[in-house]
Amino acid sequence: MIRLLIADDHTVVRNGLRHILERAGGFEIVGEAADGAAVPQMVRDHPAQVILLDLSMPGRNGLELIGQLRAEHPALRVVVLTMHAEEQYVMRAFRAGAAGYLTKESAATELVSALHKVAGGGSYVSPAVAEKLATGLQGQATQVLHESLSDRELEVFRRIVAGQSLGEIATALCVSAKTVSTYKMRLMEKLQVRSDAALVRYAIHHAVFGSDGEF
Repeated sequence: MIRLLIADDHTVVRNGLRHILERAGGFEIVGEAADGAAVPQMVRDHPAQVILLDLSMPGRNGLELIGQLRAEHPALRVVVLTMHAEEQYVMRAFRAGAAGYLTKESAATELVSALHKVAGGGSYVSPAVAEKLATGLQGQATQVLHESLSDRELEVFRRIVAGQSLGEIATALCVSAKTVSTYKMRLMEKLQVRSDAALVRYAIHHAVFGSDGEF
């Protein structure tokens, strides 16, 4: 029996994952969290072998959480379950200590096998993500500017491009608007742009958050 934690801010997603795992058998879901800030305490209160972790949740950045969880609970295996299939997220997740990475659209067919492999000590990347990762790395001869962004700066960048105001971003990340402004200033300096419109153009040109227009 694999003891499992689920961290995702969407109730429908959590219920869907629970349904898949209950049908498969062999899994015990011992805890759930609906925001990033609640994850560390959940992990301390409910020992488990694997945690399914969304990257984009209110309160805490998923990439930051991976690093914290790996430092505090070395035996815990982290499997990222996200809508982000871009190579930058995959690379950052594994560098932070993730053991698996799959997209939500592939969960119905890949989740069970991914969890078994990771719980057994292996690593897992869904074929679609692996292909996109390989394609991105082949086409990237030199380092692009957005690779220099911190995980929090990348999250602020994503939310700005998605049309969120600084106040909305501050609320989502549980920080002050002034702090968000600081992140914005830093990321604009690193990307060498001077306006929100330029940020959007940069994101589209480099397909930072996907090439389908969904951020």
